[in-house]
Amino acid sequence: MNIIIKPIITEKMTSMEDKLNRVAFVVDRRANKIEIANAIKELYGVTPISVNTLIRPGKAKSRYTKSGYMRGRTNIVKKAIITLAEGDKIDFYSNI
Repeated sequence: MNIIIKPIITEKMTSMEDKLNRVAFVVDRRANKIEIANAIKELYGVTPISVNTLIRPGKAKSRYTKSGYMRGRTNIVKKAIITLAEGDKIDFYSNI
């Protein structure tokens, strides 16, 4: 099971990374906190102190198009906010 899907790089998360040494990831919905912490340790070589998770529910979306009224839903997403140990840092921009 691929636990870590992608990092969340937003303005808010960048400021949290600078001030509180926290990073956020979109993770698999079936993963628990222990599995997420082990995946972060294995993938990036850092020590996570705590893992907070949240599930963002999907929203109903609708729009009018030339072919008629269309309805759908956005995906349900589980996010994990990881507090890193003092001195640890993950550099997402090194591969660019």
